[in-house]
Amino acid sequence: MPPKTNGTLPSTVGVIYSDVRREFFPTEAQYITEKDSLSDATIIARYLKKMGIQVVLLPGNATLPEKLKEQRPGVVLNLVGSIKGNEYLASTIPALLELLEIPYIGTGILGESLSYNKFVVKKLLEQNGVPVPRYQLFNTPHDLLDPTLRFPLIAKLNEVHGSVEISQDAVTENEKQLRMRLKYLISIYDQPVLVEEFIVGREIIGILLEGYNKKVYLAEKVFHLRDEKYVLATFEGQWLKQDAETFRYRKYSDALLKEYVKRAFDITRMTDYGKFDVRLDSSGRYFFLDCNSNPAFGPKEIECAMATILNLYGVSFGEILKRLLLNTLRDFEGKKLLPIIG
Repeated sequence: MPPKTNGTLPSTVGVIYSDVRREFFPTEAQYITEKDSLSDATIIARYLKKMGIQVVLLPGNATLPEKLKEQRPGVVLNLVGSIKGNEYLASTIPALLELLEIPYIGTGILGESLSYNKFVVKKLLEQNGVPVPRYQLFNTPHDLLDPTLRFPLIAKLNEVHGSVEISQDAVTENEKQLRMRLKYLISIYDQPVLVEEFIVGREIIGILLEGYNKKVYLAEKVFHLRDEKYVLATFEGQWLKQDAETFRYRKYSDALLKEYVKRAFDITRMTDYGKFDVRLDSSGRYFFLDCNSNPAFGPKEIECAMATILNLYGVSFGEILKRLLLNTLRDFEGKKLLPIIG
């Protein structure tokens, strides 16, 4: 067991990253979202080393249990987004860390499991008063279409994040187009597809960081003028270099949205940090589009949404790391001190 912290940082931190190989993924697009996992982990390791902490880089594969038992890091930073190309298996990492009683940064078993089922997340948000677009889950391309849904509709992979397959073609204007899109997605990715009403309006990102309290940072995506019919953050715009200037972030503030983000964070059982994609329509109504536990994490060199938005607010990555490390150790010690009932 790691020693009590008394406000001190751990001597050793394990950084677990996705073990990524092209053959694990059905498409190049999904592979692209994770191909830099080792290099990103290496960048984060440099920040930890500057804090005087020893770092152990650990791939999230079958060798992990033995390596964790050998190295026994004081805290683990969990960056794993998929196991063998399957995002829903990412919840096995916190499960392993719980079994080994190693404190870790990132969402736990339940929160990670929920995050990779967008339909379940939508249900939970809806039933707890967080606004979402009207939606329907399709298990086959031939499922009956809910007649209350209004076109245009956008089709999203239910178990994959990173804007994979989000393009202008993802937005359909009639049932024939929708059926074709469903057939394509289900045949390639072999998973259900979440279909929801496309909300025309502004796009807001909410980042929540935990510490002694929950702090929410909001930013609006300001899209550059383009010829496309629908304004949205596509896969190409977020991952391919030639489209890196599709949008920029600017600060956004609204107390109501911050409260919604905090509620969504708790409802979806996230821990430490989370990312929320929200649309604001012309009537001033918010709609939560997606919730990401353990989203892309790192400093500005990694160019992830979290780093870019926090940089707008003058929050350094070193500050974030220190806050999360101390918070994790404090919570871990609190769990050990809890009385056993029964």
